[in-house]
Amino acid sequence: MTTSEGEQGGGVGAERTPGGGAARPEERLERAVRAAEQALIEFEIAVETFRVEVDNFSRLHEQKLGPMYARLEELDARILEARAARSDDPEDRRKADEARARLAPIPGVEELLNGWMDGDGLFPEATAMLTDQPVRPPQRVRPSEEARKLYRDLARKAHPDLAQEDKERARREEFITRVNAAYARGNADELRELAAEWAAGPELRHVPSESEELYARLEWLARRKELLTLVARQLEEGAIGSMLRLAPDDPDKLLEEIAGQLSAQVTEREAELAALLA
Repeated sequence: MTTSEGEQGGGVGAERTPGGGAARPEERLERAVRAAEQALIEFEIAVETFRVEVDNFSRLHEQKLGPMYARLEELDARILEARAARSDDPEDRRKADEARARLAPIPGVEELLNGWMDGDGLFPEATAMLTDQPVRPPQRVRPSEEARKLYRDLARKAHPDLAQEDKERARREEFITRVNAAYARGNADELRELAAEWAAGPELRHVPSESEELYARLEWLARRKELLTLVARQLEEGAIGSMLRLAPDDPDKLLEEIAGQLSAQVTEREAELAALLA
């Protein structure tokens, strides 16, 4: 390319506006901010989606498997007590006392648990859940695909990070709080109503930002991403998150497998205890 051609082209790498004029220096920064905002929103949606799934799975895990874990702990304590009674060994007695102490309820727990437990552990009605009464699963395990889609669409459109004014940010934060609550309940009907409400709401008035504000915005987005990364890591590395990641598409099957393993352990402990008491 000759010098005149380079000058006519505006120089290598020169940016142009759609109308053919030279781009403002702030425009490239504005594009970077918008791209960072959208990327952060997508990341936040993914983290929130996983958080809801972890919370739901945790509730189901506790409801379905909690009594079985409690039964195993009770059997372990009784086995240690039976061994101590046979051996009359102070060390065996110490282990048995420690195991029983771990099962002792906190003072006042009977009122909190509405009569499901006393000083000796679970009442027979509660223990019967292991064998005699089917465990009723919660109303939902994970939001439906429709609820997921509605949530993601609303989060993209109404996310507070898209606001340029304090008043608009407050409006979006209040709205997104309602969206998050509806999504946590897996309520697709409520999410549809919220989508209609947002569509009928006021349009955001765009206010151009100065370079200093854009740089500050990028710094805030970077800090927010670091926080979300930490939250995501904690969810993934937690006990429930790690379990859920083993079977993200079929958590019910995973729970059934764990329940089968726990049931086998209960049977083994019961046989061991029966042998000790014979």
